[in-house]
Amino acid sequence: MPYVETEIVVAAPARAVYELAKEQERFPEFMPDVESVTIVERLPHGVLSRWKTLVEEAPIEWTEEDVFDDDALRIDYHLTEGDLDTFEGSWTFTESGGTTRVVLGVEYDFGVPTLAELIGPTLEKKVRENSDMMLAALKREAEKAR
Repeated sequence: MPYVETEIVVAAPARAVYELAKEQERFPEFMPDVESVTIVERLPHGVLSRWKTLVEEAPIEWTEEDVFDDDALRIDYHLTEGDLDTFEGSWTFTESGGTTRVVLGVEYDFGVPTLAELIGPTLEKKVRENSDMMLAALKREAEKAR
């Protein structure tokens, strides 16, 4: 399955950036391609959330479970239902010298093998661009809060 990993350095403490990333329902406020995130259920160590985003002006919707590891500053997520066959990965937050390295990993499968064969590189590019956009927006919001 295709896998994309992107990263960014944020001039803010890791705990603060991690806590901001846990506030997914706020993402539409500062992430332009995220139309809505609704928390469906709060779980003992995470949330079940419903997402609606735009990729090239086309809406994509899914529900995912996010598991928060507050000690490791890590968020693991996986698709529970939606427009994709597979969508899972993790966010990690590592502090060093007053900055935080945020890594976002995404494993995905759109569930249409012929589509993947025809436009696989384009899909990978869009997933990478979307991941970069999310990280850049998280960085702006975290650094604004300082």
